Amino acid sequence: MTEARTGARAEAHHQHRDVTGGWLRPVVFGAMDGLVSNFALIAGVAGGTAETRIIALAGIAGLAAGAFSMAGGEYVSVASQRELAEAEIDVERRELERHPEAEEAELAQMYVQRGVDPETAREVARQISRDPEEALAVHTRAELGVDPGDLPSPLLAAGSSFLSFALGALVPLLPYLLGARSLWISAAASMVALFVAGAVVSRVTARSWWFSGLRQLVVGAVAAALTWGLGSLIGTGGL
Repeated sequence: MTEARTGARAEAHHQHRDVTGGWLRPVVFGAMDGLVSNFALIAGVAGGTAETRIIALAGIAGLAAGAFSMAGGEYVSVASQRELAEAEIDVERRELERHPEAEEAELAQMYVQRGVDPETAREVARQISRDPEEALAVHTRAELGVDPGDLPSPLLAAGSSFLSFALGALVPLLPYLLGARSLWISAAASMVALFVAGAVVSRVTARSWWFSGLRQLVVGAVAAALTWGLGSLIGTGGL
């Protein structure tokens, strides 16, 4: 009974946060990028003109251009990454077919380097190597850091980037689309959204929610202030 209680106490009961950020990180950062860039763009145009139609047009153009640019760039980037991974996985597959003994020995050596005794490592490698697909998955995860069955989708990455950027870029634009005639309404909405987005990011960082939110608010405010000042100079100079 004492041994059972001791064993129960020895069990580990803890969880780690997702250090990769999962889906949350790219979505939030994509929205934040759209929010900051379009807020700064709208502020810059508003600094040069009081014509709300022109400001709204610039915001719409900024949203569309940024969203399509993000989606296109993400598609090409992820597609290239996937193609490279697939090419290297094919190399590993051919090696397993042509030199199975050497690949099994290589796998055993990997386990030895991680602290497994040689005899156990050889047995584990032998059992894994009986299934070619499992052996391929283990080799590619260990040597390439990728899973053959879980490669990223270029279309999903592009669609997610497009939607998240567009959502963020819509925040400073929406007040103008609803009839606002002052930059301060757009700025207030953007500031709130910046703080909220920064606070959400704290879920994948070690920072407190208020620090992350305040930091993102300051970054967005500085970017908007600088472009507003530039727009004011250009508008005043009549360039």
